Amino acid sequence: MNKVFHFLTFFIIFLAIVISGLGLFYKTGGETFYFVNQYGDNVKIYGDGIYKNDSHFMALIFKGTDFTILFFAVPVLIFALLMDRKNNSLKTKLFLTSVVSFLLYYSTSISFGVKYNILHLTYTALFACCFFTFLIGFSLVKDYNIKSSIKMCTNGLKIFLVLCGLSLFVAWLPDIIVSLTNRRSLALIEVYTTQITYVLDMGIISPIFFVCLSKICKANNLGYVLLGIILMNLILIGITVINQTIFQRIGGIELPIEVMITKIGIFVILAIFGLYYQIKLFRNIENSGNCI
Repeated sequence: MNKVFHFLTFFIIFLAIVISGLGLFYKTGGETFYFVNQYGDNVKIYGDGIYKNDSHFMALIFKGTDFTILFFAVPVLIFALLMDRKNNSLKTKLFLTSVVSFLLYYSTSISFGVKYNILHLTYTALFACCFFTFLIGFSLVKDYNIKSSIKMCTNGLKIFLVLCGLSLFVAWLPDIIVSLTNRRSLALIEVYTTQITYVLDMGIISPIFFVCLSKICKANNLGYVLLGIILMNLILIGITVINQTIFQRIGGIELPIEVMITKIGIFVILAIFGLYYQIKLFRNIENSGNCI
């Protein structure tokens, strides 16, 4: 099972480099243009490269994400793979699985959120590899008997997990409420059918924080496995939103101060605390037994 886990991770690295590299650097020589969507809104289309059919606003976000994948997530994933091949321990396997989980989040977002383009099958391949690699990694990690120091399960951690779960609703729910109140689609729906980030964050990620909290309070192995996974995602998402904002500013998009606070500032702050608790987690867990 370990060999399959490592082989699929290598394939994820290859696909992620291809996708993010083309997303960042591939050019078709096109220019931005305007398109009237089904709601009568005048939408600025990016017009160039892989994201030529995406809106100007979202294409810059995608490019910021690709930058994070290529220059942060992939190097960390390579390091995690090498460490796990060398040590094959709980910590290295949890580390590797947690990084793969972020690539799973990324591949899900681009598979369902990016306008159809020439990389569609590559997106699908990355999504499939990440999904099954995550399942294998998760099954390997849960075979360990995780022993955590009493110092780990503090009131501070419990409050942090609750705030994380609630913050995703603070970030995205107001947009939906406003759209329902105005009886029209989301303000930034542009050329898309929905916002996949809203679905993933509020429908899946937020509940996981509370499941994690419940399991940790019961000293359940699953709680610490989930904790390592969601903390890694917080760290990399914090880096991602910073890069997305930089690309948007370079592209001439000015973000209102309330957006900077609720949709960027929150994730950066959570990433900082996530890094603190991730370091603390790996210092305070001990494992017994070997992976299958």
